[in-house]
Amino acid sequence: MEFDLTWLLWALPLAFALGWLGSRFDLKQWRIESRHAPRAYFRGLNHLLNERQDEAIDAFIEAVQHDPDTSELHFALGNLFRRRGDYDRAVRVHEHLLARADLSAKDRQRAQHGLAQDFLKAGLLDRAETALLRLENTPFEVEARIERLAIYERTRDWEKATEVSRQLEHAEHAEHGSFQLRLAHYRCELAQQWRQAQRTTEALAQLESVVHDTPRSARAWIALADLRHSLSNTAGAWQALKNLCDQVPSHTPLVAHNLALWARLLDKTEATRQLLLNWCRQHPPSLDVTQALASLEAEPAQARKRYIEHLQREPSLVAASLWLAPVDIGAAEDGGLVKQAIERACEPLKRYRCAACGFEARQYFWHCPGCQGWDSYPPQRVEEI
Repeated sequence: MEFDLTWLLWALPLAFALGWLGSRFDLKQWRIESRHAPRAYFRGLNHLLNERQDEAIDAFIEAVQHDPDTSELHFALGNLFRRRGDYDRAVRVHEHLLARADLSAKDRQRAQHGLAQDFLKAGLLDRAETALLRLENTPFEVEARIERLAIYERTRDWEKATEVSRQLEHAEHAEHGSFQLRLAHYRCELAQQWRQAQRTTEALAQLESVVHDTPRSARAWIALADLRHSLSNTAGAWQALKNLCDQVPSHTPLVAHNLALWARLLDKTEATRQLLLNWCRQHPPSLDVTQALASLEAEPAQARKRYIEHLQREPSLVAASLWLAPVDIGAAEDGGLVKQAIERACEPLKRYRCAACGFEARQYFWHCPGCQGWDSYPPQRVEEI
């Protein structure tokens, strides 16, 4: 049987026509889907700008379903889940990104950082630390180290905090500031742990090293003075406080009481009085310094005169109550009520207040319990701020 070429002539145009129709159908379908995906994306963006996170998440999920290979949509979705507190879904989004073989190195590092943020916000500190450690030698290295510091502070792992803060201090990232004072705080915390564990020699060596490396650390001088005093080295303790007054004069009010107390024991009353008087000439009035000067006076009248001098420089209810304390102001019952009322009114004025969050406390904190900031407490009482 001979092959009829007529059929071939008819088949070629028919195949071409079918292929053309198929391509047109696919192109039309692609255009429909491509128009649908941007609409979902912009709808999600609009919801996000209007702070409607739930609607934004639904829109981004729709966009991701139509274009599952778009990494930017996954990043946006993961961040939204984390902001809403849906940490499990945020983790799944970032782990899905990390599982993709076609993800670029830059996006892989970004996904790793997002995953670490998810664990950190969820309170999974061990998993967050592991994720952050994988960001060493990447553009996220500095941010990861700072976030690891927050973890070590929360877990009170001062050895690791010391190591990381040293790395940050020696790194060439000036925009993040110096970590020298924070490093001194970590080393002081470490010395405190050693002291509680009866490792006194190591704690003493640590504090002496801190004041040598960071003489501007007021906390280190105070901790060193306290440890020396506990070891019956009162002269060394007094000298440490004197060094603080020279190196960090702004924190003299914090140590004025002990400075005067130990001066009386060491017969250094006159030297301490001159030290505190010189401080008063160069700084605003301080209730703590005034009290210390009053305690150094032998005569009660001279002691009360110090409070008058304070009041002449700055009106102060606390100074007035201290001046009034030894005075008989009338009948025993009435006078006692007046003194109680004045002392009660003075109590809130004697507190310390965090400059960052406003948290008030009776004692001075180096690490604010409210905002977790370091050195956020001015060394003045509320009345003096």
